[in-house]
Amino acid sequence: MRLTSDLKKEMFTEHGGSETNTGNSEAQIAMFSHRIKHLTDHLKINKKDYSAEKSLIALVGKRRALLNYVAKKDIFRYRDIIQKLGLRK
Repeated sequence: MRLTSDLKKEMFTEHGGSETNTGNSEAQIAMFSHRIKHLTDHLKINKKDYSAEKSLIALVGKRRALLNYVAKKDIFRYRDIIQKLGLRK
């Protein structure tokens, strides 16, 4: 499913506190996770789409950097976001 503006507002409300709080790390991680899932499903069908593969690798790196930032600032928030989104590690 594509990332529509309604879905973004819902994600920011759920993870960021309000729909206008788009800079919250948890909200950005949730948005990146949604986009990563969408690209992963796309690449299962279109195996030779190398530009999408490159974008996926970049998104995973951005999400990892944000997760590292949250882990350094507050380990409880990190564990909570990992559990909410069902991420490994």
